[in-house]
Amino acid sequence: MGDSYDEECDYLFKAVMIGDSAVGKSNLLSRFARDEFRLDSKPTIGVEFAYRNIKVGDKLIKAQIWDTAGQERFRAITSSYYRGALGALLVYDITRRQTFENTKKWLRELREFGNSCMAIVLVGNKSDLSHSREVEEEEGKNLAETEGLYFMETSAMENLNVEDAFLQMINKIHECTIQKSLEAKRNETTAFAAVSKLQNGKEIINIDEVTATKQASCCYR
Repeated sequence: MGDSYDEECDYLFKAVMIGDSAVGKSNLLSRFARDEFRLDSKPTIGVEFAYRNIKVGDKLIKAQIWDTAGQERFRAITSSYYRGALGALLVYDITRRQTFENTKKWLRELREFGNSCMAIVLVGNKSDLSHSREVEEEEGKNLAETEGLYFMETSAMENLNVEDAFLQMINKIHECTIQKSLEAKRNETTAFAAVSKLQNGKEIINIDEVTATKQASCCYR
């Protein structure tokens, strides 16, 4: 993609890809990060990652995406990698109903080990194989609505909606990050304005944030 790993960035966002084995997580990631697709891609062992720089407004975001193994024998390895992740793509294969049924298990694990306000996109992959579909698009939408997730069907092979799925997640992470930053600044301003401690032991309440008027009283310890 021509991105430089050492390029200065404003934010570094970690995200994970989860779901059953062979749903296409690795090909989704390689399509997004390098615009590559391999029919002979092999199952991920443990955890791998790739990155891509994304411009959101005037900010440069380095998205670091971790591709986790879907096999049960690797779960002890990968669960720790959820920590610090701000977003996730939860992927199932529209041609294999069991992978869709298992998304609830993956979601429970994600919410147990992951960030409580994580941006999660439910992805129904392999939409190019619609003739073998076992999961209707409406089912994916309904599950996403019930669980408070974002939803999109993709095809890594045809490069359909892959970019949009990742960008939706990254944009939601960015929005959440900005919102938290603004809330933190408001809290700092409120705390500073509400109580000013002086070295002589006085605690002067000088500004009410709501009325923005000075208070006449002061308290002595």
